[in-house]
Amino acid sequence: MDIRFVSSLTAEDENKLAPALLKAIGAMLDQLPIAYTIRIETTGSQVFQHTHAGSDEPAQQPSPEVAARILRTVPAMGRVSS
Repeated sequence: MDIRFVSSLTAEDENKLAPALLKAIGAMLDQLPIAYTIRIETTGSQVFQHTHAGSDEPAQQPSPEVAARILRTVPAMGRVSS
């Protein structure tokens, strides 16, 4: 997954915000048993990066009720109908 965020901040403000944003997103994602890398490159050409190796434990499957709720929020676009 590649997510791009375009801001109207100045280069100086981006350089101040990027480390805090990286820390906040990393703290949330570190709770999940997934491997990921977050990379923020500012318009001032500074790069901030955080990598998490994930966990050896398998991810827990959501309950049927939670799975159904998630599927209802996913747009129909891209689904294969039979």
